Amino acid sequence: MTDSRSGDVSDCGITQKGCAVLISALRSNPSHLRELNLSCNEPGDSGVKLLSALLEDPHCKLEKLQLYNCSIEKKGCAALISALRSNPSHLRELDLSWNKPGDSGVNLISTLLEDPHCKLEKLDSPSGTRAASKRYGNAFSVTAL
Repeated sequence: MTDSRSGDVSDCGITQKGCAVLISALRSNPSHLRELNLSCNEPGDSGVKLLSALLEDPHCKLEKLQLYNCSIEKKGCAALISALRSNPSHLRELDLSWNKPGDSGVNLISTLLEDPHCKLEKLDSPSGTRAASKRYGNAFSVTAL
């Protein structure tokens, strides 16, 4: 962890079990963390489901979440989208690039982005296609692998 507002645990070999420990620690004081980088770990769908439960918590204030290359497939993507729908007020940036949610996962992301309650301003999509920022009036672009 770099400071009290951002955590960088990228490329640390975190699996589903490590993700459970990390999420437990974050739940004990979730209001301070604004950025979390879990990129290049192996939490898989099970670990991402645990992270999604944290995102559903109204006390969670994460604004930026990096999940680049985290072995996220359809079920993990669905859990993330569900969490973002239930607590859409804080997360502004999400990196899901280099994951493989399949067509159905990409469709879930597309549907979320069409939701007027969605607050995401920047999305790096599963296909590696960088999405534009809502701030500048550009449309999001999400395409399947």
